[in-house]
Amino acid sequence: MGIFDKIKNAIFGRAEAADVKTTPAAGAAPTPPAASAAAPAPVTPVPPQAGAPTPSSPIDVAPILNDAVAKSGQKLDWRKSIVDLMKALDLDSSLAARKELADELGYTGANDGSAEMNIWLHKALMKKLSENGGKVPAELLD
Repeated sequence: MGIFDKIKNAIFGRAEAADVKTTPAAGAAPTPPAASAAAPAPVTPVPPQAGAPTPSSPIDVAPILNDAVAKSGQKLDWRKSIVDLMKALDLDSSLAARKELADELGYTGANDGSAEMNIWLHKALMKKLSENGGKVPAELLD
C-alpha cells in the first residue's frame, strides 16, 4: 500500500467510523413481533453496501482532519503543511515517506524535502483526495 492510499484510508476510514457511530448498524433489521412456532420468521435481505459511503456522497475532509489535529494534542496546520497533515493522521511524515508520496503523485522537482516540494505535495494531495471522493475546501484546490 502506497503513502497516498494510507492517507486516503486514514481519512476515509475515520469518516466511515464516524458514520457507523451516528447511524444504526449496517444490516440491522427491526426485531419482528413474536411469531408462532408453526411459521418461521421471514428473512429480509440486506443490500451489501448499506451505510457505506458512495461516490455520490463525498467524504468531507476538513472536519475529519480538524478532529485528528484536536485528538493529536499538537499544534498542527494541516491546511498548509503536508508534514502536519501526515502527523495529524499518525502517519510517517519523514523525508523518505514524503519522497515516496512525491513519486506516487508525479513530482518532477528535486526530491530534497524543500518548501517547494512540500507545498507541491500538499496541493497535489488535496487534488487527488478530491478526485477520489473527498470533499476538499475550495481554497485548497487551486
